[in-house]
Amino acid sequence: MSVNKVILVGNLGKDPELRYTPSGAAVVTFSLATSERYKDKGGEWVDKTEWHNVVAWRNLAEICGKYLHKGKQVYIEGKIQTRSYDDRDGNKRYITEIVADQMQMLGRAGEEGGSNYQRGGESRQGGYGGGQGQRPQQQRSEPSRNDYEEPPFNPDDDIPF
Repeated sequence: MSVNKVILVGNLGKDPELRYTPSGAAVVTFSLATSERYKDKGGEWVDKTEWHNVVAWRNLAEICGKYLHKGKQVYIEGKIQTRSYDDRDGNKRYITEIVADQMQMLGRAGEEGGSNYQRGGESRQGGYGGGQGQRPQQQRSEPSRNDYEEPPFNPDDDIPF
């Protein structure tokens, strides 16, 4: 058994770029920053930011393109993927990205946020399930003590711990 599951909570570094494949499938890409703070050996606080390339497809891509913007805090679930491509000079390049299958907008009261969007299937908290003819449902919730919302518990997750 193996598991390839990524969970990120971070802020968008720039507005999402929504494009369409020749067959008409929507694809969106954006960068997401996650930050951590720790003390170094000298006892000084150090802030470290990690940047993640995120890609989403089809209905989730269109939702991300419509509702997300630079600076927006989001919860992303998906898998990590590395792929290669040839650049304009013919050199082989590799990129590691997060292929998102769920997204939840986070934010404080008064901001647009608190909605859960997911690729395929049913949403866990009244959000968007990605099916035909469905529309996103906005939900407002009070901010938590830590200024972020915990993702809802999903007993169907296959996390081995």
